[in-house]
Amino acid sequence: MRKKRITKIAKITLLSLLGIIIIGIAGFFAFRNTILQKVIEKAQNKVRTDYDATLTIESASFKGFSGLEFSEIAMVPDNADTLMHIRSVKTSVNYLKFFTGDVQLGTLDMKDGYIQFVKDSTGTNYSGFLKRDKTVSKEESDGDKEANYAERAYTLLNRMLNLIPTDMKLDNLTLHMDYMGKKVSMNLQEMRLADDQLESSINVLANNIKQTWKVRGFADPRNKQADLKFFNADTSRIAVPYIDERYGLKSGFDSIRLNVEDLDMSGGEMRLKGFASIANFMVNHPKIAKKDVVIDKARFDYDFVFGPDFIAIDSTSSVQLNKIKFTPFIKYSVEQDTTYQLKAKINKMPAQDFIVSLPKGLFTNFEGMEAEGTFSYSLDFLYNKNKPSALVFDSSLQKDGLKITKYGAADLAKLNGPFTYRAIENGREQRPVYVGTSNPFYTPINEVSPYLRKAVLTSEDPSFFRHRGFITEAFKQSIIKNIKTKKFARGASTISMQLVKNVFLTREKTLSRKLEEILLVYILENNRIASKERMLEVYFNIIEWGPNVYGIGEAAQYYFQKHPSELSLDECVYLASIIPRPKTFMWQFNNEGNLKSYAERHNNYIKKLMLRRGLLVAEDTIAQNGAVNITGIARNRLNIKVAEPEVNDSITFEEFDF
Repeated sequence: MRKKRITKIAKITLLSLLGIIIIGIAGFFAFRNTILQKVIEKAQNKVRTDYDATLTIESASFKGFSGLEFSEIAMVPDNADTLMHIRSVKTSVNYLKFFTGDVQLGTLDMKDGYIQFVKDSTGTNYSGFLKRDKTVSKEESDGDKEANYAERAYTLLNRMLNLIPTDMKLDNLTLHMDYMGKKVSMNLQEMRLADDQLESSINVLANNIKQTWKVRGFADPRNKQADLKFFNADTSRIAVPYIDERYGLKSGFDSIRLNVEDLDMSGGEMRLKGFASIANFMVNHPKIAKKDVVIDKARFDYDFVFGPDFIAIDSTSSVQLNKIKFTPFIKYSVEQDTTYQLKAKINKMPAQDFIVSLPKGLFTNFEGMEAEGTFSYSLDFLYNKNKPSALVFDSSLQKDGLKITKYGAADLAKLNGPFTYRAIENGREQRPVYVGTSNPFYTPINEVSPYLRKAVLTSEDPSFFRHRGFITEAFKQSIIKNIKTKKFARGASTISMQLVKNVFLTREKTLSRKLEEILLVYILENNRIASKERMLEVYFNIIEWGPNVYGIGEAAQYYFQKHPSELSLDECVYLASIIPRPKTFMWQFNNEGNLKSYAERHNNYIKKLMLRRGLLVAEDTIAQNGAVNITGIARNRLNIKVAEPEVNDSITFEEFDF
């Protein structure tokens, strides 16, 4: 009896709930256009209140069971150009998703519209929409440790994919950008998505570009898969517009392919797998290289992992650059401390394959170089934001029979014999300096004052005779300093790097020059191409030591009218101190021709450091009180108020033109 009563109550309750749902749905359909108008009014009020703009929709209504139609939609910021206008939008909504709090579009038909971003002397038409939400706390903006990255990412991607319909038809939609007269227009002539196949055509017009781009391939937003190819209609290289005029960066490519294989959420982690590839990629910018940098082909097989408190590129990912292939591991975590981790590994590969795979234009001094043997490489980097001094940086290269059999433009072997050196300033070659005994200012290393050798090594590169071109600890400190200051504020240059930069490269501040410097230094040091003594000798005879003063032979005469072997300890410490900025040496002196106090303090510090390291004994410092008396031609550049006889400058270095 009791069981029957419970069953009856359950049936009544179920029927009541079902009745309420049916009434609710019926009520929704009966008043859905009224509800739609209320939703639009709410959106219009929010746009007006939050963004100082006006949202207008001429008509909006439901059509049929799940259809929605809008006409003449416009977004106009106050006192600015129209941001958006669309003539017609027709779509359908999945009600099951809608009633569960999500929006999923089934179809979409959109025609004749544009979005434009304008900036001129009076302001922009979009800045009001970029206002930062003042309710966001500092903790959230710096990285909320309570944030679940996996859930956030999966929810966001799902919402985005749900807004992509399975049946889509877009016609004559344009994106305009006008930044202080720099204009670009991208007109989507048509886009069709049906039966999981997408095809579109985009007309691109800029001041110096007129092209038609194509996007074609497989797209299934409901199963979260895609395989799309992006290319130019006439098979020529796609030129990326706008950034050339805006930033001076020229870029282009033949085609891009994007594949999304899987998007899955399980075990509290979201994984996104697929690959992206690019063919004949070109980039040109004065900060990158002097000429076009070209990568024939590149591919990234990715496996992104989002956890509750980390974001990572898994080590199952791989990057291929022509014939070079490496596996990366990148991770950002707030699990305990905020940490940044990077690992990279190149498995054993032929050295020649590596050389021929280097991007054209980025390593011009390596073009034509030939090598034999194989090598492998690994990198391990870990930075803890809360414990910066615990930075991990381990770089390891294992070689097997690696040997350079032919040099490119940079013939490192020339360091072992006489050669003519020309410094380059502002892109112009300076006078020739012959590095050999027929130059009267050339100074063999055994004729350079031991004090100068020790002072320069102390100031510039204390471990020169022990390292192989790079100082790992100095490099670590450089990374820490640069991260803290959020800019490139400190380098980690060694004498080996300075030598290579001066003899084989230019002084241009480009990515190309720095990368070439690193590789050339590694080859020079690890293949024992020149001895350390010879490298130091060449270094002393070519570096700039003042305006149009190259090498220690010229410098000793220019400042002190001495041979390099005759220099005192104070004179040597002074010469070492001006190597970083030789052309501004005169600012170290006061109007009486004496070193300023800060310069004396620096030089005394170097002498004390040399004493602590055992490079000097106490007797070496007798009568060396830090005073420096400039007696050579350089004295004419000092701002001395007391009238003095002019120094004899009848001898000039230009006379020795080799």
